Amino acid sequence: MDRLYCAHLGAVRQLEGMELGQDIDEIQSARGRVSKDDSLPLVSLQNVSLGYDSEPVLQNVDLTIYPGDLIGLAGPNGSGKTTLFRAILGLLPILSGTVSRNCPLSNFGYVPQSAALDPQFPLSTGEVVEMGAYGRIRPYEFFPAAEKKQIGEVLDQVGLRQLAARSFFSLSGGQKQRILIARALMVKPKIMILDEPLSGVDEESRKSISELLVGLTRHSGLAIFFSSHDVPMVRRVADRFLRVDKGKIWWEKKGVELHP
Repeated sequence: MDRLYCAHLGAVRQLEGMELGQDIDEIQSARGRVSKDDSLPLVSLQNVSLGYDSEPVLQNVDLTIYPGDLIGLAGPNGSGKTTLFRAILGLLPILSGTVSRNCPLSNFGYVPQSAALDPQFPLSTGEVVEMGAYGRIRPYEFFPAAEKKQIGEVLDQVGLRQLAARSFFSLSGGQKQRILIARALMVKPKIMILDEPLSGVDEESRKSISELLVGLTRHSGLAIFFSSHDVPMVRRVADRFLRVDKGKIWWEKKGVELHP
């Protein structure tokens, strides 16, 4: 359906052979996470350079993602946000440095931009969510009853079970994003990567999606790494905030930009 998601699914197969409506500040203030082993990150990048045809797009990237982390990434178009995501997902070889993953690629959930989807596929929302289980199901195998039950459960998590039979492309922008999050949850991920999940949606949808992401980290221990152009929202929602521009990446903390 969308090329980058299908590439991620293919890489997994090759290598492997909440509540809505809670106020963001209320959830953040609790700071309660599912227990985690802080000594073992899910993914770690050390002094990594990324690019295409030996030409670097990003250099000197140092990043660790632990269970329960909520990390935001902001930067202009073409700055390397998607390039970084592709490297973490195993879709782009790094130019130099080290990438370590302490969980299989099958535990990585990915949410693309809605603009990356092909509207020519007449899929229901339930069928879109079902795609998240394809990495666990052999070709031509009947879809198991337990997986069908899981579809309803993840749709409940994003608050859209009632739309399971609706055409995906008839949904609003905010509803599409939440369905794509449900598809990624169907993977049963330990880490979820979201490319511009707040782009092209109204203010109410931005708030509900942000609350959903915060709730997933706090209540389920899911690690979330997302990009956005909405810098004030990223500052408010994310525990850690990365900025990227002109081939460099750096951390921003408590209103102070820590340049490399």
